[in-house]
Amino acid sequence: MRFVFFFQVILVLLAAQGAAACGVDSDCRIGDRHYRIAWPEDARAPVGAIVFAHGYRGSAAAVMRNRGLRRMAAEEGLALIALKSLDRDWVIPHAPGHAGTDGAREFAYVEAVLADVARRYPLDTGRVMGAGFSSGAMLIWNLACAMPERFAGFVAVAGTFWQRPPARCATPVESLVHIHGQSDPTVPLTGRAIRETWQGDVREALSMYRRLGGFRAAQPAGIEGLTCEGWRNARGEILDFCQHPGGHSLRTAYIRAGLDRLREAGQM
Repeated sequence: MRFVFFFQVILVLLAAQGAAACGVDSDCRIGDRHYRIAWPEDARAPVGAIVFAHGYRGSAAAVMRNRGLRRMAAEEGLALIALKSLDRDWVIPHAPGHAGTDGAREFAYVEAVLADVARRYPLDTGRVMGAGFSSGAMLIWNLACAMPERFAGFVAVAGTFWQRPPARCATPVESLVHIHGQSDPTVPLTGRAIRETWQGDVREALSMYRRLGGFRAAQPAGIEGLTCEGWRNARGEILDFCQHPGGHSLRTAYIRAGLDRLREAGQM
């Protein structure tokens, strides 16, 4: 009996060790989904985080191979949490091949990731920034609409809503910084047709968010290499729209610039 009990204890300990053994190079499992995380060394707890959503056919593993992004997060004393889409792309409203979805499965997944990270690590849940590129930025816009209360702010690079902004969004809004290439051929500023659906118009999304959050024109951000427009509301949240002269690209500097803007506004 003692041997059986000892063997059972070993199995429990091994299972717990396996559950905790996830990070940059291995998946953190939550049900049939997963994510990856880079936790900053020697950071003073609790620690804030950047939750990053990959582009089309991307992965959490690929995000972690972006050493510049990981280095930036570590330098800022933040964890980098890499999400993984349900399908090859994010299953969000009006996305190709996902007619009729309301995005609930992806939103529940993001909620589960935040809860799992908080269970494993001393996460500062009040300093979590959502960021994404391309179709990942489309998820970010949807998160800003569906669950803004879970984030301190958002940075969307080269992606907006599919088709059009939702008819209704949760309030109060949080700060959002949108960065886009003026000559982006993959996600043009005015949108384009994709299979049975189409990409939305960036300015239409910005107009919706301005109305929703009660934003009024403010001093634009001065960010090297970017031309920005800016708005601020009575609660102190910011809405920035910054353009660069290039195409469909992600630079670590864009995420850092968005983070800096949120910090200047008193978030993060």
